[in-house]
Amino acid sequence: MSPRNTPSALPEGEVVGQFKNYREAVKTVEQLVEKGFPAPLISIIGSDLKTVETLKGKLGYGRVALSGAVTGSWVGLFFGLLFGATSTTEQVIITNLSSGIVIGAGVGMLLNVIRFSLAKNKRTFISAQAVVAKKYDVIVPIGQLTEAKKALKASPTEPKKSAAKKPASKG
Repeated sequence: MSPRNTPSALPEGEVVGQFKNYREAVKTVEQLVEKGFPAPLISIIGSDLKTVETLKGKLGYGRVALSGAVTGSWVGLFFGLLFGATSTTEQVIITNLSSGIVIGAGVGMLLNVIRFSLAKNKRTFISAQAVVAKKYDVIVPIGQLTEAKKALKASPTEPKKSAAKKPASKG
């Protein structure tokens, strides 16, 4: 979200619904928008925020080297295209491209391994962080709650849950 689109204050209004996860809140917003409720009037507010870090894998020299090689290959491809574009023969173009990729991969690998080995706070795992809220409120401006509730009631009903399976009788 760009700074231009960032709200200057916490949106106020009436709560259409409270949800334990973001997907449910988004589903309600989609239902409102589908039924013609003005999207700019709807807000989702998460509260009781927590940072959740999920581990993705182990980080070692092999993974660091591979990552550097891939990044370096792309840089090498760019330079190969740049310097090979002035060539007139196919063989020179292919040589420039392949040389750029191989040299770029080697340099990228070397730089990444050196950077990793010199890091002071070396972590041996890869992770992803996300901010998660304990609850999400879908709100609309004061005075718009009845229209929002009507739009939600007009939404198609959720598929019926299948009847509980009867225990199999022995016999």
